[in-house]
Amino acid sequence: MAVNPRVLKAGLGIMAVCLAGYIIGPPLYWHFVEGLASVSRSSSSCAPCICDCDSESLPSIPIALSNISFADCAKHDPDVSEDTQKNFAELLSEELKLRESEASENQQRSDVALLEAKKMTSQYQKEADKCNSGMETCEEAREKAEASLLAQKRLTAVWELRAQQRGWKEGVAKSRGNVQAI
Repeated sequence: MAVNPRVLKAGLGIMAVCLAGYIIGPPLYWHFVEGLASVSRSSSSCAPCICDCDSESLPSIPIALSNISFADCAKHDPDVSEDTQKNFAELLSEELKLRESEASENQQRSDVALLEAKKMTSQYQKEADKCNSGMETCEEAREKAEASLLAQKRLTAVWELRAQQRGWKEGVAKSRGNVQAI
């Protein structure tokens, strides 16, 4: 079955246009909508917002929100009862108390950890002092032993010199195996 080249080119052209519209269309649409919105904002002033707050939604407001629209709404609405405002204030004070107690617990834990670290440091310092003391004692004993050995070598040299002066010979005494009295 032979396909007409004009029909094939037309079909591929339509597919190309559809694909380009699929890819480029959404961004162009949103840019167009944003442009219209900015033109409409600049041409007309915004009317003041009218709040319709129900008191049940106030207690569920997270404290960490930077834009508390319900609280702002409650401040400006004269129909909001004082009880709702008091409940909101109580919630805020409870949240502050909770955070304060968490902070004090964290402080206590860090104080305990610091105290433990100081105890361990003190223990390691005592061990290091013991080690240093032991090393000093060993060094003193080594120095004494060296001095004693040197003194013994001198004394031995003196006795050998005296023995040689009286006729003792080292090789003769060893080969005979007898000890001569000096």
